[in-house]
Amino acid sequence: QVQLVESGGTLVQAGDSLRLSCAASGRSFSNYVMGWFRQAPGKEREFVSGISWSGYSTRYADSVKGRFTISRDNARNTVFLEMNSLKPEDTAVYYCAADDRGQQIGVRAPMYDYWGQGTQVTVSS
Repeated sequence: QVQLVESGGTLVQAGDSLRLSCAASGRSFSNYVMGWFRQAPGKEREFVSGISWSGYSTRYADSVKGRFTISRDNARNTVFLEMNSLKPEDTAVYYCAADDRGQQIGVRAPMYDYWGQGTQVTVSS
């Protein structure tokens, strides 16, 4: 069993930067593909970014490419999402997710086995 706890969400202004963290408990964190998803009110949960178990491979949604950076520290069982040039349309609850098969970076939510409770990011214009 893996528990994921996100932190770092807050209210910021357009153009600001923010870093989200996701702390994982449980064994074998370094074997998991990790992902970030987000869900805005009235919208479906969408893929934001993912990172392979080694950290060498990453994947981004087109809407955040060039602005967001995902990274992980396997020694600290933590994955990060650095968000720059934030826009009001980035406002959402951000969720951390883990895929314990660890083979490829999935973009669909059902491909992930464990989820955090989410952290709210609000970007004002």
